[in-house]
Amino acid sequence: MALVQVADVIVPEIFAPYQQVLTEEKSELIRAGVLVRDTFLDQKMAGGGLTFNVPSWKDLDNDAENIASDNAISPYTATYVAAPVPKKISTLSEVAVRLNRNQLWQSSQLAGDLAGSDPMTAIANRTSAYWARRLQAAFISVMTGVFNDNAAPPSGSEHTQNDLTLDISGSSYDPGVTDFSAEAFLDAKQLMGDSQGDLSIIMVHSIVYNRMLKNDLIDFQRDSQGGQPIATFMGVRVIVDDGMTRSGLVCQSWLFGPGAVRMGVTTPDRPVHVDYVAGAGNGHGAEVLYNRVSWCLHPVGHAFVAGSIDDGGPANFDTTGSGTLASPDANTLAHAGSWARRYPERKQIKIARLITREG
Repeated sequence: MALVQVADVIVPEIFAPYQQVLTEEKSELIRAGVLVRDTFLDQKMAGGGLTFNVPSWKDLDNDAENIASDNAISPYTATYVAAPVPKKISTLSEVAVRLNRNQLWQSSQLAGDLAGSDPMTAIANRTSAYWARRLQAAFISVMTGVFNDNAAPPSGSEHTQNDLTLDISGSSYDPGVTDFSAEAFLDAKQLMGDSQGDLSIIMVHSIVYNRMLKNDLIDFQRDSQGGQPIATFMGVRVIVDDGMTRSGLVCQSWLFGPGAVRMGVTTPDRPVHVDYVAGAGNGHGAEVLYNRVSWCLHPVGHAFVAGSIDDGGPANFDTTGSGTLASPDANTLAHAGSWARRYPERKQIKIARLITREG
């Protein structure tokens, strides 16, 4: 029987887009609507640069309206009234950041998947599932950084400290007080005031999800595609991920409105490459699959502001590329100093955080 090799079935121009589509299909964040593809970010990602500006319009000021009058607006009448001065709309600039990532696998790890099925589909399914998990991990790092920035004292009028967060964790566990409940969930939504209806997705650690189940707070809806049932809580879709930020039994739960984070994608130069390594396997040889992706995960209303970050890790982030990380890693993305709020109004930021202590 002929040996099927990775290099025989990988056509980069076909494989890379196919893998990206599968990655998006397998990402629960995308299927739930938290992450939304943005053509503007796609276009920016196709160009050069690590960061790029995302211009947007401020909301209209809530000035009192003019009252209609029958006074003539004419300089030739005794009752001349000056015309009202038109208001204007202002702009602001968010900043998005490129995330360059890669991974490599030896073909021996793929051998089991190459039997009895289309090889390219088998490889794409395997790698896309990996990248879907890594996309979710990068998302958690970004949101951790956004919440850390919000918890820090603001620079000027950047934001109101902790206006995104309800913390009921206390200093010790108190059943029905510090743990997740319907009341705590509603109070967290109230952080959005009369825009609380915009929050339609919640992301929780499995510890919190277990509390929800014990309290009989979870309903299940059948997926339209006939797949796994979708968990909902008070009409809000539930995403469970053990990568969620926590400290012991102090757990964070995050609420989102659809499109709270925009996503850009581009195809890196040589996104897929296969090498034959003659010396691998003690001279027996092996194929190595190199896989590269380039994403942008942009929390709406924020700017990535880090020029350099010392996060205590082995390699620090520095945009000069002076022997350090030239693309932010998970620690940099999670750092409070990496982000700054640009939208001044709380209701424009369609996220909220609930911190609980579970027993």
